[in-house]
Amino acid sequence: MPEKLTVDLHSIFRSDRDIDKAVRNVLFRAAGEKVPLVEIIPGKGSGKLKSRVLAILKQPHLKKLYRRVEVAPGNDGMVLVHLT
Repeated sequence: MPEKLTVDLHSIFRSDRDIDKAVRNVLFRAAGEKVPLVEIIPGKGSGKLKSRVLAILKQPHLKKLYRRVEVAPGNDGMVLVHLT
């Protein structure tokens, strides 16, 4: 079992559908494999992609999968999702 899963959104930042799909897929995979941590990398940029990721994570069916969400300490370009 991996310690964490990571998804980098830099290559798909233009497609809201692909972003949504990538975030949902990594969360469902982590929950299914009992992985305790997911790293989502939206990058620093203007913050629009990070805001989009945080909005996706607030959806009720996804909130059931994790315990908490935080921006990585010392790295504004990474969102950490704790499943356990």
